[in-house]
Amino acid sequence: MSALASHPGVPQRRKRRLNLLGPHLFVLPYAVVLLIFGVAPALYALAMSFARFVGGKPQFFQAGLRNYTIALSDTRFLASFEHVGRYLLVSMPVGVIGVLIMALLLNARPGRIALFFRTVFFVPSAFAGPALVLLAFFVLNPVTSPFRPLLLAMGLQTSTDVYIDDNYPLLFTIMGFFAGAGSWVAIFYGALNAISKEMLEAAVMDGCSSVQVAWFIKLPTILPYIAYMLILVFAGNVQLFAEPQLANVADWSPNQLAYSYAFVIGNFGASAAISLAMMLIGLVAATIIIRYTGFYQTDATAS
Repeated sequence: MSALASHPGVPQRRKRRLNLLGPHLFVLPYAVVLLIFGVAPALYALAMSFARFVGGKPQFFQAGLRNYTIALSDTRFLASFEHVGRYLLVSMPVGVIGVLIMALLLNARPGRIALFFRTVFFVPSAFAGPALVLLAFFVLNPVTSPFRPLLLAMGLQTSTDVYIDDNYPLLFTIMGFFAGAGSWVAIFYGALNAISKEMLEAAVMDGCSSVQVAWFIKLPTILPYIAYMLILVFAGNVQLFAEPQLANVADWSPNQLAYSYAFVIGNFGASAAISLAMMLIGLVAATIIIRYTGFYQTDATAS
């Protein structure tokens, strides 16, 4: 037997390598897709943001900071981010709190009723977003809405009374919530069902009410799922496009402004610069959420 094979540390190191190989193989397909459809387009957009276009062809790294200057000096740039900021102030708490309440209520009363409502909540998520937005326009129009008496009682006579600048954050929140809430309810419902029954029973035996069980046990247990939702919902809401575009509100969001630069003006460099600004905001927000929620924390790292 060789000295290497007889060394006591060799089997342990080999075992550790094999233990690491399995998780990396599971992650590999996602990593490949991320590189092709995430990292590569981002790097291409970065190169485009410094490109000058001659005859419709990009000359990379020939424009310097000109495209960024054009985008930042546009009065619509800050206005669009202000609009999305107001939208986030409404959509984030409404979306997260609303989904959590729905999931907790379903988890508190399992059975056929919970199954029925899970299906009802999920059905809108099965349809394309623009189709749901168009349906929302129909429902929110006082002339065509089945809730016409309620809208009239609120002083909304025509669609022009509904679709005004101050109402857009709330209107787009309503559209987005019903389009995506069902998927998140299903995710949180599954996470809540995975909580140890013994731990819940022990809390009840100690005198905890249903509200206390939800607040002190269920919510802390599913905190990583909440952080995951915060990251994806924030990134998606920053990229708001379909709702204001179908509402015929020009350049209301940064995504619309980037679209206008690319396909109306033909300045793909400035469009790329705006896209990178949205990506940077999403990355910073994700970093903050991960940092302060312990998103990647495990039992080993916690101890």
